[in-house]
Amino acid sequence: MIKNYLKIAWRNIQRHPFISFVNIFGLTVGLTCCLLIVAYVSNERSYDKFNKNAENTYRVTRTFYSAPGVESLHLSSVAPPFGPLLQAAFPQVKIMSRMLPNGTTSLRYKEKLFNEENGVFADEHFFDVFSVPVLKGDAHRALNAPYSLMITPEIARKYFGNEDPINKTVMLDNVKKGFVVTGVFQPFPVNSHIHPQLLMSFNTLRDTAIYGEKQLQTNFGNNSFYTFLIFNHPEDAITVQVQMPHFLDEYVHFPKMAAMAQPVKTSAVTRLTLQKLTDIHLTSHLADEAEENGNIQHVYIFSAIALFILLIACINYMNLSTARSTLRAKEIGIRKVVGAQRKEIINQFLSESILITWVSMLLASILTFLLIPMVNNLSGQFLSIQSLLNWQTLLPLIALPFVIGLISGIYPALFMSSFIPVKVLKGILKVGSGNISFRKVLVVLQFSISIILIVATTVVYQQLQYIQKKDLGFNKDHILTLNYPGTLNKNFESFKNELLRNPAIKEVGRSSRIPSGRLLDDQNASVMSGGSMQPIKIDLKYITTDYGFIPTYGLQLAAGRNFSKEFGTDTANFIINESAVNQLGWQTPQNALNKDIKYGNTTGKVIGVVKDFHFESLHQKIIPMIFFMPAQQFYGKISVKVDGNNTQQAVNTLATTWQNYLPQTPFDYKFLDKKFDALYRSEQQQGSLFTVFSCIAIFIACLGLFGLSAFTINQRIKEIGVRKVLGASVPQIVAELSKDFLKLVIVAAVIALPIAWFSMNKWLLDFAFRITISWWILAVAGVIALIIAFVTISFQSVKAALANPVKSLRSE
Repeated sequence: MIKNYLKIAWRNIQRHPFISFVNIFGLTVGLTCCLLIVAYVSNERSYDKFNKNAENTYRVTRTFYSAPGVESLHLSSVAPPFGPLLQAAFPQVKIMSRMLPNGTTSLRYKEKLFNEENGVFADEHFFDVFSVPVLKGDAHRALNAPYSLMITPEIARKYFGNEDPINKTVMLDNVKKGFVVTGVFQPFPVNSHIHPQLLMSFNTLRDTAIYGEKQLQTNFGNNSFYTFLIFNHPEDAITVQVQMPHFLDEYVHFPKMAAMAQPVKTSAVTRLTLQKLTDIHLTSHLADEAEENGNIQHVYIFSAIALFILLIACINYMNLSTARSTLRAKEIGIRKVVGAQRKEIINQFLSESILITWVSMLLASILTFLLIPMVNNLSGQFLSIQSLLNWQTLLPLIALPFVIGLISGIYPALFMSSFIPVKVLKGILKVGSGNISFRKVLVVLQFSISIILIVATTVVYQQLQYIQKKDLGFNKDHILTLNYPGTLNKNFESFKNELLRNPAIKEVGRSSRIPSGRLLDDQNASVMSGGSMQPIKIDLKYITTDYGFIPTYGLQLAAGRNFSKEFGTDTANFIINESAVNQLGWQTPQNALNKDIKYGNTTGKVIGVVKDFHFESLHQKIIPMIFFMPAQQFYGKISVKVDGNNTQQAVNTLATTWQNYLPQTPFDYKFLDKKFDALYRSEQQQGSLFTVFSCIAIFIACLGLFGLSAFTINQRIKEIGVRKVLGASVPQIVAELSKDFLKLVIVAAVIALPIAWFSMNKWLLDFAFRITISWWILAVAGVIALIIAFVTISFQSVKAALANPVKSLRSE
């Protein structure tokens, strides 16, 4: 029986090649989009699951409060003493591992000298947390001894060629003692939230010259250490999390808090949270993340898009199947006359639907394989067809053609199996209004989805344009940034003067951080109030700078002056931004000048106020900032403003001067505008994908509209003939046939536009600075949908209007 169904289904596909092609093509496109998005979702949800202890592994994070219940900072890393203290306090902790990022690391072996990214100090339990194969050396002993180093094969080839790297000695940064290579580990897989290339022994930090044992045990202020806990059972994490406040109050004490008239508990100002390892990539967007993470919202959005496109493709199939119902009406009538039951006819149509879906699925699989490289280039992802081949994904995909076939075919099967044989054999095939209404609902649903995607694409594009054109409060163009080595402190002035002799180099400045990064550093602050210094209740983030920072970035002063060498006391003075003025209650920048302020251990006066500028991305609000010059020249970055017309000349001069003063440090620079562009790479990729999927959804929706217009015009073919005989013109007939369909699109717009407005407003809330959704964006989306619909309908309408009326009337 099934073989007979499939044989007849195949004959019908061959008998009506155009309609079959459109059916298969629509479903193939829809299924291809679905498979690509499933590959993306599967890849995103697979992060860190390759680790054998992933389900029991948690990262410790730390939150700070500026006032009770008011979160000021949530860090993905914690202070170094927390790891050992947590392991000692909670027997549920099976393994504890700590990791300290070293960022860009200068690595030297003989004459080879390079800057390497992603270097970390890792302890001996690192490979208990991360299940990465160790190719050479012992995973459990290679990082035990101080000054041990593990590297990836790529680093090994880069420095040692074909030589065995084990026991080779290399120099890192300006550490006088060499590091011995004790192992080679396989690079971390793409679906890991970290990708270190150098692993330096954590025990090296115990050396006072590097960090110091005392610092590791007592420094609760340096929250730079990623700390992982492996529990015996998953439920242990819940137990430990509940006891965290008590742990903080018992084990962590700050002398200043204890000396207060009303002592404050540690748990009132800071909190520790356990974050599951497998949740980090999609749900963690904390300050100071190891790498840029994904976003669970994107997974939800693209999953919804996949379902929408698949739904549109199914609706498209339904409409096209019912549109050709008149072609098969007599076949159905004859089947019923010779004894076919309704269920047999339903099974016949369902088998056709499933066969077409399977053909579409096979074609979609081939297309997916071919398109994945292009999608990777467009989205910045690393998708692979392998992500679809695990059993959790593969089994649902195998069942998908049956599900889609049933969904797509059930309505046409029920509809066509209901034909009365006497009427269809006489050529009397009338379709009730209820059936037409249902198809109209389907078209309204299709275009509602399409209009929502059009609005989403437009809003994303407008926001990206706004980001690119928004005045940041400084000029980010033609600024080079470099890591600042402390060894340059003694010779910096001569280094700077030599650079400025070249007219292609305009300004040079130093700072602890540079714009495009996050503002994470703060210290206790007090201001003069009522004759005494009183602690402030706001977060005041600091940047250490020198005399050249403000002119290098072209920051504008709202009042006062910049730091100057002419004032010897400026090393104890401060500059603040306008946001700090407002939140400190000083009302105007001029009023803030000469105000007494204590920040950390330094007491001085406010000598200047800079106008607010966007140090961080436009996702963040402009927050209060304070600038000061550290007595010990604590800087992390150097910024160089160059002439845009002589950039290469400036770079050459900078490289030559750098090598003269820092021969042991590789010259490595980045353009600031590129760093700002990288802040919005995720949104740019999302915008590109929205555009692609919107076009696909609209295209498939047009196929559905094509099916409905073909069906309706077929039913009205004699009416059209009569109208032509009575003198109706082609434009009149086209208008008459089109108006009903265009009404459906207008209804779809009325439904879709409020939903689109609400959804995109919610998406824009992720930006502290954003556009407003103008009425014209919604209007344009509706007009585009109307135009597309009219063009689609016109193809059938004009064809019907131009047909010879004699032929249509003669068939009566």
